[in-house]
Order: sequence, then structure tokens, then C-alpha cells
Amino acid sequence: MNTAPDLTVPTTIAATDQTKAAPSPRIKLLSHGFSIDHPDPELGEQLMANAMGVTDREAMHGIVRQLVKASVSGESPDEVNLSFMISMVKSIRPRDSVEAMLVAQMVSVHVMAMRCAHHLANADDLAQHDSAARALGRLARTFPAQIEALNRYRSHGEPAITVQNVSVGDGGKAIVGNVTQHARVIVSDKNPASAARKTPKAAGSRRNRASAADKREAQA
Repeated sequence: MNTAPDLTVPTTIAATDQTKAAPSPRIKLLSHGFSIDHPDPELGEQLMANAMGVTDREAMHGIVRQLVKASVSGESPDEVNLSFMISMVKSIRPRDSVEAMLVAQMVSVHVMAMRCAHHLANADDLAQHDSAARALGRLARTFPAQIEALNRYRSHGEPAITVQNVSVGDGGKAIVGNVTQHARVIVSDKNPASAARKTPKAAGSRRNRASAADKREAQA
């Protein structure tokens, strides 16, 4: 089977209830590339596109081709490793092409991190040990950053807001806006400082008027 999609036919793949419920097909590695192992080629492409979170053949073939290259163990792609990667992509459920690319990177980083962990465990000398440890550390830091990026994208960049133990006593006023609490000091991004500055000024004016009235009474 050819690994490249047929560009003479429509590329959009419409998901159906049947393809959503069915398990994704396996990828069969060939000497010249790969093929989707399914008795119905069209249904196989639909199932694989659903697993990758994309809607057209070109995107699906591109993501799978990149996963095939990332699955390489030694000098050739590893079919078992590739099946694991596709299964992980499907379990995360990418919902569009951006998520599909990011999730493909995530599973690839995980595979490379585990590969570095294997090299670290089997290092023969200090140089190999240090090299594997550095690579593993970078990949281990990258993976949670990718998870955070996926969560931000899925929430449209809106930060999570957590409110704990908020109470307003009699005569008190609630602060509307982002609030950061440091010890017993509460700072709001709504800049209530202007209101705070007005209060001492008003109090000072009342004291000045009271002092002036006292002087007038004394003179009388």
C-alpha cells in the first residue's frame, strides 16, 4: 500500500458514531514506509484520523509519519513502540490540529525520556552517565511544560481562579478583581490606593476646621 494519501480524492474525513466507538487500527511498518492495518482502508483512515484528532488524510498521514520516526529504536522504527505512542495520543484525545501536534510532541518526549533513562541505567562510564542524566533532566522538565501548554490551550488561555475563606464583615467592602494576599496585607489590581489617599485628606480637613473653630471661640 502507498503511504502517501491520494490527492485526487476529497481529503476531509467525517467521523461517525461507528468510528468514534471502534478501536483505532494498528500501523504496519513496511520497507518503504507504513500502512494502516485494516480490512476497510477508508474506515481505517477514519479511525486513525479520529485517534490523531485531525479531519483530513494529509494531517493524519503527517502525524503518523512523524510518530513512526520518533519510535525508532536502534536504526529502524519499532512497531510495538509506535502502537504505544498512538494509544497514548488517542487516550489524551486531541480535539484539533494544534492539539494533535502538541500531543504528538508530548508522547515523543516521553518516549525519548524513557530511552534516556535506559541509557542512564546502563551507562558504562561517567561521561555516558552525565550525558544521559542531562538529557533526561531536560526532557523531564519539558513534559510538564507541554501538559501546562495543552491545558492553557484547552481553557483558551484563561487562568484558573481559586477563592478560599473569603468573608466580608458588617460595614466591610469586597474587593473586585485579582487579589494577592501577603500575610495580613491584601493588594488588589483595581488600585484602591486612590480611595485610601482620600480618607486621610478628608480627616485632616475636618481636624483643621475643628481647630479653627476652637481658636475663634477662644478669641471671643
